[in-house]
Amino acid sequence: MSKHSHASCRLAASIICGSPMSIEDDLAALERGGIDYIHFDVMDGVFVPRYGLFPEYLRAIRSKTKLPIEVDMMVQDPEPYIQDFVSARATALTPHIEPLKHPHRTIRRIHEAGVLAGLALNYGTPLSSLDYLLDDLDIVMLMAINPGIVGHKIIPGIMKKIEDLRKKIDFANIDRDIILEIDGGVTPDSGIRMLHAGANMLVCGTGTIFQPPALLDEKIHSFRSTLQ
Repeated sequence: MSKHSHASCRLAASIICGSPMSIEDDLAALERGGIDYIHFDVMDGVFVPRYGLFPEYLRAIRSKTKLPIEVDMMVQDPEPYIQDFVSARATALTPHIEPLKHPHRTIRRIHEAGVLAGLALNYGTPLSSLDYLLDDLDIVMLMAINPGIVGHKIIPGIMKKIEDLRKKIDFANIDRDIILEIDGGVTPDSGIRMLHAGANMLVCGTGTIFQPPALLDEKIHSFRSTLQ
């Protein structure tokens, strides 16, 4: 089991799972429920087969909440969009490593823009791709489903990969906390196993908190109680 306790687990709300029509009420409920992060999906229709959220929507969300916002950049070329999302007051930018030609440069440019930098990995991407990069990262996000497709079942073997990633981060002996985030397939059952494997942030979507008719804040409290 990871040395990280379940009590220290952060929960991030996948805002794309909500409705733009109720975004102000949703944000208030997320704050009441004690959510730790807003997870903001950006998709270009190229790297993944869907279109997602845009800087203008992030700016609107930021005007209604002070919660940290992580932008999950599921795009083929993230660098041209860094400043747009920083200007919209994102807290962290997490591009996917697979399309990056120069990941270290991308990380550096995100940090130079003044926000936290992460990298996301698909399940089939070797963890060795993080070699020489961990020292510069604030977040490592591991996809537990194929990116850009909502509602897919968790990929078999993901728990072993989380364990291996946790060992890699701990072995690097970096003198600050790197967030090990899991996106996709998070349910009350899988969430417990993900924490046991070493994750310390879970992205909450339709499998956890975005399940009508219960209120978001009630769902957050219930899910956090299950994890503990």
